[in-house]
Amino acid sequence: MYSKAETTQLRQAFWTAFGQYMAPVPSAEGETTSWINYKTGLKHVSFRLRADHRHATIAIELTHPDAGIRELFFEQFGEVRNLLHEALGEEWTWEAHATDAHGGQPCSRIYQELRPANLFDRNDWPALISFFKPRLIALDAFWTDAQWSFEALK
Repeated sequence: MYSKAETTQLRQAFWTAFGQYMAPVPSAEGETTSWINYKTGLKHVSFRLRADHRHATIAIELTHPDAGIRELFFEQFGEVRNLLHEALGEEWTWEAHATDAHGGQPCSRIYQELRPANLFDRNDWPALISFFKPRLIALDAFWTDAQWSFEALK
């Protein structure tokens, strides 16, 4: 078992390494982007990367505090579901009613998961990077085309 300081250090080291690995990769529009802190341009719509000692997830999270508006966003993603899965090259899990990992707040989530995976085992880092990288790039390509269908919900 790791101490709290070791856990923090390993987590920070992984995300720094992943950020450096992704830094030279341009966005779908050919621009430099912050892959770790990807900006969707829509408040309450985020692309989240998470990993711990059991698994890793990449997700689109809808966190609007108003359940009705959150549901509208989720339905709009449903309208572009085929475009999303085509860009990703795989089906993801859709959860209309979930809670976010940080504050236990209600959210909706569309995600893919890698099990088993251990962020705290450096031997798992190549598998984690191989899991996150193509999916994050595919999400960016999807979002480049699909974000305009969300304009009315801004």
